[in-house]
Amino acid sequence: MQKILIRNANIVNEGKINAGDVFIEDGLIFVVGGKLSGYSADIEIDGTGKYLLPGLIDDQVHFREPGLTHKADIYTESKAAVAGGITSYMEMPNTDPQSITLDLLEDKYKLASEKSLANYSFYMGATNDNIDELLAVNPNEVCGIKVFQGSSTGNMLVDNPESLKRIFRDCELLIATHSENDDIIKENLEKYKAEYGEDIPIQFHPRIRSAEACYDASKKVVDLARMYGSKLHVLHISTKDEVKLFDNTLPLEEKRITAEACIHHLWFSDEDYESKGTLIKWNPAVKSKSDREGVMQGVLDNFIDVIATDHAPHTLKEKDQPYTKAPSGGPLVQHALVALLELYHEKKISLEEIVQKTSHNVSTLFEIENRGFIRPSYYADLVLVDLDDTWEVNRENILYKCGWSPFEHQRFRSKVTHTIVSGHLVYENGTFDESQKGSRLKFSRKQ
Repeated sequence: MQKILIRNANIVNEGKINAGDVFIEDGLIFVVGGKLSGYSADIEIDGTGKYLLPGLIDDQVHFREPGLTHKADIYTESKAAVAGGITSYMEMPNTDPQSITLDLLEDKYKLASEKSLANYSFYMGATNDNIDELLAVNPNEVCGIKVFQGSSTGNMLVDNPESLKRIFRDCELLIATHSENDDIIKENLEKYKAEYGEDIPIQFHPRIRSAEACYDASKKVVDLARMYGSKLHVLHISTKDEVKLFDNTLPLEEKRITAEACIHHLWFSDEDYESKGTLIKWNPAVKSKSDREGVMQGVLDNFIDVIATDHAPHTLKEKDQPYTKAPSGGPLVQHALVALLELYHEKKISLEEIVQKTSHNVSTLFEIENRGFIRPSYYADLVLVDLDDTWEVNRENILYKCGWSPFEHQRFRSKVTHTIVSGHLVYENGTFDESQKGSRLKFSRKQ
């Protein structure tokens, strides 16, 4: 394997920024220090003036394989991810077929071993009647169980109260939830359909998939987790009121209930529907400026523990339909880090906090084995960024299979220059070395 020496970088790690060098050997970080000498490397990278971060670990993506590969697949989206500084991802079960049995789950792991340029794990999907399969999952081999409380792409709605109780009572593995109250959403939708038909103006999306629907469902699962002592992770918090459901008094290692924020809920608001239309139609919906600010404050105050993408591509043809037919979701992995770095430039979040929420905390929360920190003996998953290299997102440099981005025409002040996955320099200044694939994530959990 490659021996890599990164020199003179500003290393952002564990709440500090220190200038130094990093030597990588056999896929692992061998030593981190000042001016390292006596190390012979196959590849030497000059990090002068740049910032070295642990690679991002994205705990929520939809890469659409198998079955939906006209819009995305594991190869194309993992390639976009590493170009954006994401070195590991956890992918959702609502593919075709859905990952709701152990055999179907292992089929996805086999695909990833052959195609993924980033490290990977896959959630097991919950349904109303597959609890025996959920209980058979090896907790050291799978990131978690995914529960959809609100119907979304590839309907896997768990709407039986007894099934939901059994999952929270009996499953020891982390439970990740998409929390929206489907009954509230259906009632709201019917009201707007009665007035507008199928072509509801997109600005009503956050009223249909309302703050009330989000809060009600999030509260329900938080109450269940407290009742049964479950390990619960509530995904894509989109309202300021939901933030209040969580705790910031415990260290992350002791939390049983945690929360995630996503890039789009930290960047966009309902004012952007006029210019972006269905390109920013997500579930849960992008909501008000005050919700966006409340979610960001929840991140900064440690009520919300991680930042992810919920990368979920659709084709432009699919998006360019009336409201009720246009699917929710959009591509984000290539631009997540640079968007966060833009928020850093705007003094809304620090570099140390970005690393904490996208790498350290994800590793800690999911108990990932030896990743997410720049430490000797940890896997060398690293990203080097230039904070002063402005560029513009356009169709020519978008890597997603769907070919578009909600950030198109956005000028970012920062650029990812190098990405290293498990000690392999997979991305350097726009070029890829695809000779090595990513690895399956392992978890160090007590059984």
